[in-house]
Amino acid sequence: MVYVTRGLVETLLQMASDAEPDSVTISLAITTAGELPDNDLPPETPVFTDFYLPSAGSSVNAVFGMDLGTPAGQTQGRFVSHPSGRMGVDVTDDLHEVVFVGIPPWTADSFGAYDRSGREQTVEVLDIEPPERYPA
Repeated sequence: MVYVTRGLVETLLQMASDAEPDSVTISLAITTAGELPDNDLPPETPVFTDFYLPSAGSSVNAVFGMDLGTPAGQTQGRFVSHPSGRMGVDVTDDLHEVVFVGIPPWTADSFGAYDRSGREQTVEVLDIEPPERYPA
């Protein structure tokens, strides 16, 4: 079972829709359930809650081939969009421990999760908000 917040799913699908006909690849991070309000999951359960903007650090990446926009070792998942409509992991996708895939029409019904071998995973979307990480 893979857990993800509804807000993250909606944000990823909106970003994919905005990028169409191009695809997007976005690094995702978790928060443990113990840090999240109002849930019945064991405290150590990972829940996907956050993303790193794909354009962060892009100028350094373009010149040196290094992704400095995403902190090393801090992402446990990746979202990829497939505007072509193929649900599943492609050989050209950037793989991660968990790969979320979105396809048109960019709704929750067109969103799934896979392991790095391409096996489909069960996804549970949670109606909870992650804690505020950065004070305003």
